[in-house]
Amino acid sequence: MNLIAHALKSAPTRLARRAGNTVFLMAAMLGLAAQPAMAERIKDLATVQGVRTNQLVGYGLIVGLDGSGDQTTQAPFTSQSLGTMLQQLGVTLPPGVNPQLKNTAAVMLTAQLPAFAQPGQAIDVTVSSIGNAKSLRGGTLVLTPLRGADGQIYAMAQGNVVVGGAGASAAGSKVQINHLAAGRVPSGATVERTVPNAVLAGDTLQLELKTTDFSVATQVADAINRRRAGADGAGVAQAVDGRVIRVRLPATDNRVAFLAELENIDVTTVAPPAKVIVNARTGSVVMNQAVTLAASAVAHGNLSVSVSTTPMVSQPNSFSQGSTVVTEKADIQIKQDAAGLMMLEGAAKLADVVKALNALGATAQDLIAILQALKAAGSLKAELEII
Repeated sequence: MNLIAHALKSAPTRLARRAGNTVFLMAAMLGLAAQPAMAERIKDLATVQGVRTNQLVGYGLIVGLDGSGDQTTQAPFTSQSLGTMLQQLGVTLPPGVNPQLKNTAAVMLTAQLPAFAQPGQAIDVTVSSIGNAKSLRGGTLVLTPLRGADGQIYAMAQGNVVVGGAGASAAGSKVQINHLAAGRVPSGATVERTVPNAVLAGDTLQLELKTTDFSVATQVADAINRRRAGADGAGVAQAVDGRVIRVRLPATDNRVAFLAELENIDVTTVAPPAKVIVNARTGSVVMNQAVTLAASAVAHGNLSVSVSTTPMVSQPNSFSQGSTVVTEKADIQIKQDAAGLMMLEGAAKLADVVKALNALGATAQDLIAILQALKAAGSLKAELEII
């Protein structure tokens, strides 16, 4: 350090700045080299078995629409539902009366009941028209029960509907922005019943990885065992298979804190399997960083077919009995570009793979066929998945 300080003092100012920048760059490189490998928390890799949401569904009515509700001649269930609701409120319609409603719409309600939800908790509700209502904008949802898969009522919904769209029509013209036949009722449902959850009541719990991977399951179990050990000194986690890790819970009552600590344990990331995803409908090709390419030769040529039609008029001679006839003349041309054999060097990095494929000059649709051929030939070292 004394030699460096003496050199900086004796050198010109520009040289001192250059040396200082070099030292700073070296320190930054050493700092980057000293950083630990990339890691992810367990809560980002896995979920706790049994901690899940439950779907709720209901059928209800939205009232207060500005003439954009269901046309009851085509959606008779709307007027039937309104009649039933009025009877429950003590209003009886005369026999044979079928009101023509324009400000009421029948809707289906869907909601997600979170895990450990308690009575009185508010949740959001999504409403969707099931009739021929033009818009739900400005409507109010009438009190509606939300049921689970077991038929029990778990929440009651009611409130003003928020629609993220707008529309106007006049003189046969119509303008619409976004969708008007569906909306949300923020915090529109109140939980009335809890779903029993015994996740923390047993001696063990199970962590489920979001993707099946034996390496990740092993590393998650090892990371937990390095942080926590049982009373006998043995590890508390064990990988059951490529997706499930069984964890032994402590005997104390402070299991919530134990689970919170568990979720925040860092696990060194494992390189994902090499995979190429191809969307045949849109021509999109996505590949991860583990994709490699062996040396291969590819011949790629374009084939184009052009069809053009020219109308031809056949005019009869003067004083003849013929008539003018319009015919069409078709011109079909087939063009095939020269397909030269191109050498693709072996590539061990994703950037090199992309450069090699771009060198072919193929379109996205042609690239799909080339990738399939490379996979069949054994040159593409990745799993090819077509969606």
